[in-house]
Amino acid sequence: MIYSHLILHFGELSTKGLNKGYFIGELVRSINRMLKKKYPSLRATSDHAHAYIALKEEISLSALLSSLEDIPGIQRITPVCQSERDLDSLKKNALLLMKEEKFSTFKVHVRRPDHTFPISGYEIARTLGGAVLANIPSISVDVNHPECTLEVEIRSDAAYLSCHSYPGAGGYPSGCAGRSLMLLSGGIDSPVASYLLFRRGLRLDFLHFAAPPYTSSAVIDKLADLLHTLSAYQEKILLHVVPFTNLQLSIYEHTDEPYCITLMRRMMLRIASIYAEEKHIPSLATGESVGQVASQTVESMRAINAVTSMPILRPLVAMDKLEIMKVAKKIGTYDISIRPYEDCCTIFKPKKPKTKPKEKECLFYESRWDYNLQIEEAVEQIKSYQLQEDGTLLLLEKENKQ
Repeated sequence: MIYSHLILHFGELSTKGLNKGYFIGELVRSINRMLKKKYPSLRATSDHAHAYIALKEEISLSALLSSLEDIPGIQRITPVCQSERDLDSLKKNALLLMKEEKFSTFKVHVRRPDHTFPISGYEIARTLGGAVLANIPSISVDVNHPECTLEVEIRSDAAYLSCHSYPGAGGYPSGCAGRSLMLLSGGIDSPVASYLLFRRGLRLDFLHFAAPPYTSSAVIDKLADLLHTLSAYQEKILLHVVPFTNLQLSIYEHTDEPYCITLMRRMMLRIASIYAEEKHIPSLATGESVGQVASQTVESMRAINAVTSMPILRPLVAMDKLEIMKVAKKIGTYDISIRPYEDCCTIFKPKKPKTKPKEKECLFYESRWDYNLQIEEAVEQIKSYQLQEDGTLLLLEKENKQ
């Protein structure tokens, strides 16, 4: 293997000031959790500027890169060849790298974080460029639009040479930005919203509303597969399942059909808020996008939001369906989400839902029955599951739900 190390660039973490060390520590812990599971012979270390992984011959570089690209907090990944800090060593390693590349034009770009190094960046670039030209036929230098750029960085401990850099997930490490309770439907949107919140450093619990026997028990297997895919971004995942049938039937018994979906979402937010408070989770999250369906107009959101004072995170709010589907395919949830197992929102969807509901109308319909007892019963009967390494869901005892 030509490359000796991977250098992991922090991106946004570099702006965190006095908290930067904490964020870097969380990122390195996330990286090492993945390495321990998939590549136990490797370990990440860090300094104030980058994280590093020393490579080994038996490791597939492409597979390792693929695993690292899933970890929030990594902005870029650069395979490098470590070199001694003298010109002979630099020339030797530059030729090793460049002879593996296919190009007709190139340039050498030198950075010297160690400003005490006695040779100028210009002299290093001129010397290495001359060595490459002398040893690789039919190539030329193009400093403006090169097909290949040899990057050279001179540091106090060693020099590092590279030709490629790969994008990471960006954002912040898992858990650095606090917790949120994601309302997970099983459709396309909420898993994508979860991924975007993982990238912002949120740690998520998941809340699903089930309506047996109207919804299939197979939807739980579908959720397990979705969460197993999302577990690439968060180590410990909990799913909480709400028995929603009785409350949903009462809504359809006491409410005119156009308002049913609005009242259903209000009840969901009431339950989610109570449960989040019990678990000390300070926010809720959804996969809503403005205008996508009747319950996602701004008027609907206003009427629905009125039942809770908790902040509701909506990372998809300005994305259209095609953009959401593109991300779903990228992260591997799309094919799972389109499996034909419907949730309570689609099973009970009204023919002509109200797109501009009024809160006073919602309150009028809700006054027709005592829904508070049903909410209390639903919260009390929530079942919690922990995702296992094999992708199955393990039912937890109540004392282990936290």
